[in-house]
Amino acid sequence: MTSSVTRLDTSARTPGRAAAALRHDWTRGEALGLYDLPFMDLLFRAQTVHRASFDPNKVQKSRLLSIKTGGCAEDCGYCNQSAHHKTGLKASKLMEVERVIAEAKKAKAQGASRYCMGAAWRSPKSRDMDVVVAMVEGVKALGMETCMTLGMLSDDDVVRLRDAGLDYYNHNVDTSEAYYDKIITTRTYAERLDTLARVRESGMKVCSGGIVGMGEGRNDRADMLVTLANLEEHPESVPINMLVAIPGTPLEHAERIDPIDFVRTIAVARIMMPKSFVRLSAGRTEMSDETQALCFFAGANSIFVGDMLLTADNPGDDKDSRLFAKLGLSALELNLDPSSDHEPGPSAGRQDVRQS
Repeated sequence: MTSSVTRLDTSARTPGRAAAALRHDWTRGEALGLYDLPFMDLLFRAQTVHRASFDPNKVQKSRLLSIKTGGCAEDCGYCNQSAHHKTGLKASKLMEVERVIAEAKKAKAQGASRYCMGAAWRSPKSRDMDVVVAMVEGVKALGMETCMTLGMLSDDDVVRLRDAGLDYYNHNVDTSEAYYDKIITTRTYAERLDTLARVRESGMKVCSGGIVGMGEGRNDRADMLVTLANLEEHPESVPINMLVAIPGTPLEHAERIDPIDFVRTIAVARIMMPKSFVRLSAGRTEMSDETQALCFFAGANSIFVGDMLLTADNPGDDKDSRLFAKLGLSALELNLDPSSDHEPGPSAGRQDVRQS
C-alpha cells in the first residue's frame, strides 16, 4: 500500500477531518487512493462525510420524464434514443405542456420533490423554446425543483431557461476525457464542459455526473470524478448511472460492472463532492436491495422514482416504498414556496439530524 493510501486510511478513522473545506484540486492518484481503500474504511469515511452535511435517513425523490423521445443526432453508444442505432425506438414529437404539468402533479403527489425533463436533442431549436419555458414555469409553480436536459445550449437558451426559473440543468460528462471518444464521436468533451460553464455562469445550478460499466477502467472512473470535483464549483447534483445495456446499441454486450466497484464509485463521489446530492440513477432495476442499501450508506441521497427512466425500466414506487421501509429511509421534503426565492441546500438535511 502506498503512503498516500495509508494517509487516507488514517483520516477515515478521524471523523472530525471529514468536514474539511471543499477542494477543487484533486488528482487521479488521490481519487484512486480513495477508491482502493479497504471497503469498510472507504464506506466509513464516506458515511462520515455524508453525515456532516446531510441527514443519512433522508433521500430525495426525483421524477424524470422524456418530453421528446428518440431521433437524436448524437451517437452516444449507450443510448437507444440515438438515430444512429437500430433499437426499434420510434421518435416522438415534443410533448404538450399540459401533459407535462399533469405528470408533474402526479409525481408530487407520490412524494417527488424534484421534476426533471429530458429531450433527445443535440441542442434545442429556437422554435421549441417557448414550449420548454412554459414547462419550466408550470412545474415551478407547483412548488417543485425543476431540472432540464436538452443537450448543448446557446447563450440565448441559457438566459431563457434561467429567466423561466429553471433550478438545475443536467449535462453529464459521461466518462473520462480519455475514454470519451470510445463512447461518443458527435460531440466533444470540451463542448460538454463549455455547456456546463454557460449554465454555471448564468446562475443556474449544475447537474452533472456519468455512467459506469461501459468498459472503462478504474483510471477512467477516477478521472471522471476528478473532472467534476475540480470544476470551479462542484455540481449541486451528481448522478451516477450504472449502464443499462440496451439491445441495438454498441454497448449492448458490455460486461456488467461489479456491484462493489459501483458502490466504491458512489463513495468516492461523496467524499470528493461532500455537499452535492449524489443520485443513484439508471440501473437500479439490476441492483439488489443490498447493493442499493450500500449505495445509500456510501452517500447516495437521491433517486429517480417511477416505472420509467426516460426509456428504460425503473423499479417503480411500490418497490421503492418497500425498500425505504426496510431501511428506515424517508423522502426528503424541500418545502419549496413557489413565491419564494429560497432554495434549500444540504443544510436542510443537517437540521433534521440536529432535531433527532
